[in-house]
Amino acid sequence: MVEYFVGLTLLLGGESLLADRAISEIIKGDTTATVTQLTAGEFEAGAISDALAPSLFGENRIIVIREINDLTADLSEEVSDYLEAPDEGVHLVLWHKGGVKGKALLDKIKKLKPTTIACDVLKKDGEKADFIRAEFSRLGRKASTEAVQALIDSLGSDLREMSGAISQLASDTAPEKIIDESVVAKFQHGRIETSGYDVADAAIDGNREAALVALRNALDTGTDPVLITSALAGSLRTLAKVSGVSRGLKSFDLASSLGLPPWQIDKARRQLGKWTPATLAGAVVAVAQADADIKGAAVDPIHSLERAIIAITARV
Repeated sequence: MVEYFVGLTLLLGGESLLADRAISEIIKGDTTATVTQLTAGEFEAGAISDALAPSLFGENRIIVIREINDLTADLSEEVSDYLEAPDEGVHLVLWHKGGVKGKALLDKIKKLKPTTIACDVLKKDGEKADFIRAEFSRLGRKASTEAVQALIDSLGSDLREMSGAISQLASDTAPEKIIDESVVAKFQHGRIETSGYDVADAAIDGNREAALVALRNALDTGTDPVLITSALAGSLRTLAKVSGVSRGLKSFDLASSLGLPPWQIDKARRQLGKWTPATLAGAVVAVAQADADIKGAAVDPIHSLERAIIAITARV
């Protein structure tokens, strides 16, 4: 067992895939620790103080607070107060997505010299190429330069989807074969016909029949179920983000703070007309269950995806 250590870890950057992986590695570092995970915007004042309060049983604890850049002033103060007198049995993991929001708290955290893990969004093709090669290497596979570029060209805007595609390419290709451009092209042909985002768009719009047809087409043409739940979750996250801002603000002015392109904000605003906070929360729960199912919690993950789509469209 890895020796548990008390500490403060800062995840800095807006790439959720890298942050999720870092959090998973930290949690795996001590399987005996009690883990609490909180995400800004999903809890009320007092939740952080309750989570960080001294334990009656003295067990090791890992407490993760995601997206601290979006904490309210009261919640930010709770974190700040804790940092003045940290608990020796707690490993606190804080994820800040970057930018000017929550900068005062971020500066205070940095002064404490935490273990810092970069989770920056990969913007340059060279960075994306390095990531792709590292992903294939992690899976014990190799890819040609042309295959790497083809993946960048088709999936370069979504690291999580790219990672899922790499996993599928590795599993669908003979172990001794180098993954080349023709393999990627074959995979992309299926993806272009119907992708996870086609499924998500139809589901978010409340078009159950179209969403189920798109789901079957996507699966039949090789789209990994993980990519479909990722697309559904991403679309719901976008709705949640956009729902919290005034409609009087222009999408162009909101793009930086929300981390979304203006067209995506406009699209979400159109879709939000059919949603309420309660129905949105219910849809998030349905997708979370489907995600758990396809990762091994259910005998028939495809049925779980269909059930999730039915649950989502029933709320629109």
